[in-house]
Amino acid sequence: MAEIRPRILVVDEDPIVAQAMADFLCDIGYITAVAHSGVNALEEIEKSHLSIDSRPPQSFSVLIADMSMHGMSGLELIKIVRKDHSDIVPLAITGYGTIQAAVQAIRAGAIDYLTKPLVDEELQIAVEKAVQQHVLLAENTNLRQQLEQRYGLDSIIGSDVRMRRIYEVIDAVAASKTTVLMCGESGTGKSLIAGAIHRASPRADKPYVEISCGSIPETLLESELFGHVKGAFTGAHADKVGRFLSAHTGTIFLDEINSASPGMQLKLLRVLQERQFEPVGSNDTIEVDVRVILASNQPLEDLVASGEFRQDLYYRINVVSIELPPLRDRIGDIPLLAEHFLQETAREAKKQITGFTNEALDALRRYSYPGNVRELQNIIERAVVLTRATRIDMDDLAQQVIDNSTGKLLPAHLQGSIGSEVNWSSDNPLPLRKALEDPEKRIILAALQANDWNRQKTADQLEVNRTTLYKKIKQYDLEEYGRTA
Repeated sequence: MAEIRPRILVVDEDPIVAQAMADFLCDIGYITAVAHSGVNALEEIEKSHLSIDSRPPQSFSVLIADMSMHGMSGLELIKIVRKDHSDIVPLAITGYGTIQAAVQAIRAGAIDYLTKPLVDEELQIAVEKAVQQHVLLAENTNLRQQLEQRYGLDSIIGSDVRMRRIYEVIDAVAASKTTVLMCGESGTGKSLIAGAIHRASPRADKPYVEISCGSIPETLLESELFGHVKGAFTGAHADKVGRFLSAHTGTIFLDEINSASPGMQLKLLRVLQERQFEPVGSNDTIEVDVRVILASNQPLEDLVASGEFRQDLYYRINVVSIELPPLRDRIGDIPLLAEHFLQETAREAKKQITGFTNEALDALRRYSYPGNVRELQNIIERAVVLTRATRIDMDDLAQQVIDNSTGKLLPAHLQGSIGSEVNWSSDNPLPLRKALEDPEKRIILAALQANDWNRQKTADQLEVNRTTLYKKIKQYDLEEYGRTA
């Protein structure tokens, strides 16, 4: 089937400028049309939705509109298009670039703002970004329908009671603007939950912007979040719209908030309290309407206690708190999640795979998943890609899962315990036997917990006989942990 090329509508009163843009975009692979007024542009859009000679309609993906047009301005055109044709992504262009004009265009619904004279490379990058946004909008429409079914309480993937409570919280907070803070280990699904809250909210058809504070250098994070003006610092060759303004009327998800510097924490506190900020290098204050969701992969209470995280910011963001449990603590959900990832990956790989052998499923249950749900998804994806059978077997699983199942390795969350937990120093020397007691106790306890206190399985994995294990349990008073498990 032939590839469907995106269609771009270029709107500019100057026929030469409009045609030049259209010709350039044609040369790099797009289908273009030209309009010379706002009214003419709306007529072209309406025509694009009609079938011609039994052929399917060819709607526009992107609208490029000049802001300074007589009659209906580019700003008015963008507002109408965003209201009546929300699948079309607008780009704004003007010969008079100011931060106020950029703010107006973004608030009206433009994804980006370019100034004349246009640079071909900048136009190409902006159009590529807009086309990607158009594709995402179409996917989100489909996903939203699926998620409405998925997040009904009767169709949640997983039966763990803690996860069901989390989905109840999603239902409760989605309709409000309340700030939500999520905590949990990396890979537990914080990003998915943030997206679910947005999609279940009245802002579902508005922008959803996600940024990981830990993945961006501190010197660039302020510009990424709040934008900058041309000349604000070395390399700032043009005005840049930040993520907060891009998320106007929608939701912004700030992941790894625990990694924000003290200075950035203070700026975030002001935005959360007043919904105002200034772009880097500008004195112009911008107001935004955003719903803020945050996540941390470290306990913020500990960071507050150590002085690494501002107490006032912590209390400001900890309005509704969601604690995501690690996968190793919800073993009952592993088969359900594995089956879900199997069906999803097999469909994408166009393979007929019916399920797992009992041995493979047992191995998946026993593994401790230091990377949590994300790691399980990667394990299943690898198995689907490599298998030549119709069922996933032990040989298809990642080596760490096989080794853990056969007892060649301790569970991943126990590895390194001996080296990291030995309580010994030259200032307070201990006999070797005494120094090894604490790490031995920790290893045995963790192995028992990983095996749901099945002593035979634990003994097999630790390669000791059952009598020795019982003696160790008694020696270290571990029975009390079993009674409270």
